[in-house]
Amino acid sequence: MTLTTLDPRTALLVVDLQKGILGSSFAPPVGEIVARARALIDTFRRLKLPVVLINVDGGAPGRTEQPRRHDGPLPADFTDFVPELDRQLGDIVVTKRTWGAFANTDLESQLKDRGVTQVVIAGVATGAGVESTARQAYEAGFNVTLAVDAMAGTRPGTHDYCLRNVFPRLGETGTTQEIIDLLAARSA
Repeated sequence: MTLTTLDPRTALLVVDLQKGILGSSFAPPVGEIVARARALIDTFRRLKLPVVLINVDGGAPGRTEQPRRHDGPLPADFTDFVPELDRQLGDIVVTKRTWGAFANTDLESQLKDRGVTQVVIAGVATGAGVESTARQAYEAGFNVTLAVDAMAGTRPGTHDYCLRNVFPRLGETGTTQEIIDLLAARSA
């Protein structure tokens, strides 16, 4: 882990912790991920830093060789955030239709309008929504921190590969507690 600093205007991005996604099998177990994401959410809210809850509704158009996981109409509560996140009125909500949260959404402008220069990312899936969002944040010029114990993947090999090989090239990595401690030290 190489977490060194967090900018004064850092936002938390929580990716795809929603009812329609969390029924899948994740490693590590998704209950731990939701609990750690909630700890980050509570800290960001307490410090009055932006919290962005991101859900996915559908998918990008185009042909793929592998079948899509969710083809056809989605259940009515598919996009609902899990109750443990305790969505608040002040939270920013972004609904995406691709893996990454910046593509074809107003996320970048919402963050920049608030003076955000850094994002902390948590959620699922490590090799899809989290990685794509991290790549897009990095490409948009944000400093990126990845809460490595507050994310999970559907395949352990992909999860581990992202943690070791992809994320260190997109930003800094740290645990939930390291991020909370750094925020606490900064606000003391």
